[in-house]
Amino acid sequence: MCLGIPGQVVQIVDADNHLAKVDVSGVQRTISVRLLAAEGIAQGDWVLVHVGFAMAKIDQEEADLTLEAVKQMGQAYYDEIEAFDSTAII
Repeated sequence: MCLGIPGQVVQIVDADNHLAKVDVSGVQRTISVRLLAAEGIAQGDWVLVHVGFAMAKIDQEEADLTLEAVKQMGQAYYDEIEAFDSTAII
């Protein structure tokens, strides 16, 4: 199962190529934020991450609520974190 999961932008890695490092439940990965280029993404922003792409910019409250809901899914949450941890954009 693939879920969208909240991640917080910790660093803009490559602004020209729209790459940012995000933290998802303690796991950090570089993802594409190209789909949100028009909105502008900065360090500290929350985004909804799916298969290595930021799909939506969300606020802190939505991030907290979504993380809580996803964690209640049990193993699906841990599978998603494992999948996030094992992938990277090169």
